[in-house]
Amino acid sequence: MKAFKEVLRRNRTAILVFAAMTVGNAVVFGLYGILTEPLIYAAALSFFLLTAVLIIDFVREKQRSSERDRTFTAILSEWRSLPEANSLAEEDYQKMITALGAQMERLSAEADAERQDMLDYFTVWVHEIKTPIAVMRLKLSDDTPEHHALAIELQRIERYVDMVLQYIRIGSETNDLVIQECSLDELIRESVRKLAPQFVEKRLRLVFVPTEASVVTDAKWFACILDQLLSNAVKYTPEGAVTIGMQDGRLMISDTGIGIAPQDLPRIFEKGYTGINGRLGQKSSGLGLYLAKKAADLLSIPLTVESREGEGSAFTLDLRQKGCF
Repeated sequence: MKAFKEVLRRNRTAILVFAAMTVGNAVVFGLYGILTEPLIYAAALSFFLLTAVLIIDFVREKQRSSERDRTFTAILSEWRSLPEANSLAEEDYQKMITALGAQMERLSAEADAERQDMLDYFTVWVHEIKTPIAVMRLKLSDDTPEHHALAIELQRIERYVDMVLQYIRIGSETNDLVIQECSLDELIRESVRKLAPQFVEKRLRLVFVPTEASVVTDAKWFACILDQLLSNAVKYTPEGAVTIGMQDGRLMISDTGIGIAPQDLPRIFEKGYTGINGRLGQKSSGLGLYLAKKAADLLSIPLTVESREGEGSAFTLDLRQKGCF
């Protein structure tokens, strides 16, 4: 219908001229008493030719419309190869689109370069700052209550440093994924080792039954998910236990902590959202669960949560589609 209207609009002058000439000829033939049969034949022939022209134009317009629709859906990548202009106005519009496309490409390249510069800077910064962190850890190796408490805070600092790179990389188009078969138990144990001092400090029990399973995934980003979920469990569990288990291809990390308020559950994976319990004592940045969900989405792993306020929370990673066996 759109193409048909465009054909009528573009040929409206020819249609009006044809109608006017037909009416004019009919009036002249009538005034002079000339036989109308030649007029009818001439009008019929002209109408046939006009209809043929309109049909041909309609077919061409449909083809051009399909080409424009195809180009429109891929305009960000195909703005250099626009369909051939059919009029001077179309040509001018294409020049505008081409100019805008070139400007967009330039701005996008500049933004990518700035982002890469920032990523390079923070990558160097993270590696540099880990050196004094390692030195401080050695200085705090004495088994005293004061040193133990400082070592735990130092570990938190190191985790926040790692979150800087994770936060930047998770939003980039290239996340250097390396998909391979990984031992699920090894990934879990590594994350638990990082948080061992905090388990000891809070006297929390860890309940972990080895899964003896493998998963095809990216080890670095999967570890990011585990680190955030376990850290979150330890942070909001004043007493009791953190349980890691697997059933029917689903890995569950649950705790006996303070839980999540019902009104906060739909938003806990939003960037910067802390919720009522997260704002207690200003302990939460609202980035941990956001990073976990983004990393899970990156690896196409469904991440869900169930929680009851005052009873605890349970986060589930559905690994059935990730070659878990």
